[in-house]
Amino acid sequence: MTPEEELLVEQVVTAHRQRRGDGSIASSPAWHDLDEAGRLVAFDETARQRRLEAALDSDGFSSTVRALLGRIQLAE
Repeated sequence: MTPEEELLVEQVVTAHRQRRGDGSIASSPAWHDLDEAGRLVAFDETARQRRLEAALDSDGFSSTVRALLGRIQLAE
């Protein structure tokens, strides 16, 4: 994997996602720049990262779960 592809994978793995004007979540632009093999690497790395986050969290939540819960609480 090239350094450029590694950077794209790193950008995809992060839990941060941009919001569109209507509040919906946009996919990572880096995802679209990866080929199929890169997307598989990104998927596997994302799953591994979320397991690590959950293992370190006192409630067993990943950053994705925390972000989702935060949005739900704001909507209430």
